[in-house]
Amino acid sequence: MRSIDRSRDERWLILAVLFLARTAMGFQFQAVAALSSFLVADLEIDYARLGLLIGLYLLPGVAIAYPGGLLGQHFGDKRIALLGMALMAAGGVATAIADDSAIIAAGRLVSGGGAVLLNVLLTKMTTDWFIGREIGTALAVLVSSWPVGIGLALVILPWLAVHASTAAAFAATAAAAAAVLALIALVYRTPPAATPAPPDGEGRARLSLAEIGLASLAGGVWMLFNVGYILVVSFAPALLTSRGLSAQEAGLVTSLVSWAIIVTIPLGGVLIDRVGHASALMVASFILLGFGAALVPAAPSLALMTFIGAVAGLPCGAMMVLPGEVLRPQTRSAGMGVFYTWYYVGMALLVPAAGILRDASGSAGAPLWFAGALVLAAMAVLLLFRLLQRPYRRTGDHFAGTCATDRD
Repeated sequence: MRSIDRSRDERWLILAVLFLARTAMGFQFQAVAALSSFLVADLEIDYARLGLLIGLYLLPGVAIAYPGGLLGQHFGDKRIALLGMALMAAGGVATAIADDSAIIAAGRLVSGGGAVLLNVLLTKMTTDWFIGREIGTALAVLVSSWPVGIGLALVILPWLAVHASTAAAFAATAAAAAAVLALIALVYRTPPAATPAPPDGEGRARLSLAEIGLASLAGGVWMLFNVGYILVVSFAPALLTSRGLSAQEAGLVTSLVSWAIIVTIPLGGVLIDRVGHASALMVASFILLGFGAALVPAAPSLALMTFIGAVAGLPCGAMMVLPGEVLRPQTRSAGMGVFYTWYYVGMALLVPAAGILRDASGSAGAPLWFAGALVLAAMAVLLLFRLLQRPYRRTGDHFAGTCATDRD
């Protein structure tokens, strides 16, 4: 009994460390957007280039998300997670010492490559520790770390840039990554119930076509939703400064989206664990978030930003459970690589597209309208996922132990 209690306590401690790892990732990702007014002025770049610098952090995922899952399966989750944190720290240092946009871009690619390795494995590591036990709540808590990091970046980094320098602000992201690297090294271990990897060449499980297709659709839902959210928190500061707010004030107002979402992400996870109806929760949230984002250019306000954050948080845990509904334990690492590949493709292409749209239209609100359309598109992809999942469920060729979040 004592060993069971220790394991139960340990998994929450490990979740806390993984939470901090993903927080550091969100903190570093948001650095360019949080410092956008300084970078546009200092480097004399347009918003298309700014959008490119934001998206470069996620671009490596297009190529290495799937291989990253395979690396974790072969070398162990902890080793690859530590490698990811080390690359994040190195890339953060590069952006801190940069004196032009090309070096900042290189630093973003290096740190983004590390973030990809880390991100693919964090979900898998959490699932390993919580499978069949409050998995919706655990994944929702993990997901909430991303907006925590974004919210902290929006408040802390402009302040550092004003009172110290832009270089000091970028250096803070490297310091955060280095600190979490030490925590993972000290605290994380493989859970006792984890499925051992088969010997090389002997019975290594491969993803089926059904798993690849459904994991891709789940990744599409997650990608479209996240691009919409990122466009709101990335381009709202520029919209607000065009309406007369200072960079610090605009960052503070926009951060309300992240602070609100932090509260409602765990709430959504608890709801799907206790009540179910995950699909209904996701659809309702997508509709409200899509229209809320589209309203920002017309009526930006503290209340609207808070509302956007509140409705954006509710479906996050349910979306993160989707790949676990269709992946077997032995294909989970590779399947999460497929899931995140689509996420990174969309992030790398659609965020810069929003910057191009902003320059071409001359409207600071264009990226926000684009964000609303993408979130509504996520709803359509979710419905397609559920439709194609039905025959897959009937064959019994799926892993049902992750959750039962869509029960009546």
